[in-house]
Amino acid sequence: MTPRPGTAVAGLLLAAGGGRRLGGRAKALLEHRGTLFVERAARALLVAGCAPVHVVLGAQAEEVRARARLPGCVLVENPGWASGMGSSLRAGLASLEERGAGGALVALVDQPGVGAEAMARVLGAYRSPATLAAAAYGGLRGHPVLLGAAHFAAVREAARGDQGARGYLRGREIALVECGDVASPEDIDAPADLARFLDRP
Repeated sequence: MTPRPGTAVAGLLLAAGGGRRLGGRAKALLEHRGTLFVERAARALLVAGCAPVHVVLGAQAEEVRARARLPGCVLVENPGWASGMGSSLRAGLASLEERGAGGALVALVDQPGVGAEAMARVLGAYRSPATLAAAAYGGLRGHPVLLGAAHFAAVREAARGDQGARGYLRGREIALVECGDVASPEDIDAPADLARFLDRP
């Protein structure tokens, strides 16, 4: 079931991280085959059917704005990005509330192995603004996470530090959508992670 007209599910890409363990390289600006990670993830959300896509920037935001090609995206700057992912989630959800989105498909810029196919599967779990769903990998919950708009305010209240929506989701009924056959959820946190990803065919 697709979202009803007027209740479109927006994409929310959290792309503010500073890459401390990557030598201070902003994760949005990492590249694979000439494409920035932020471009890759934003395009995947658009292809999956999200409209619009809001991209939360933080570390090296001016350089990301200058270099990244992000047509169809709304750029949201989070000046408090260094405090953790929670602040970026709050900033992104606040921007979506202003637009009247029916839900948000939340993706992370440092998971380049998660593409449009997995995102579309999770998006397909949307039923109403009360929906909660997430990708699963071998039965374990991961990203992207689908938050119906009815949860936005409470998630924003709970999102602190690097927890994101984790605390709010704990103990709640969440529809899990298996994506392990089409995506790989590993984070790119350290140089070895990046090297492994770049070495893939």
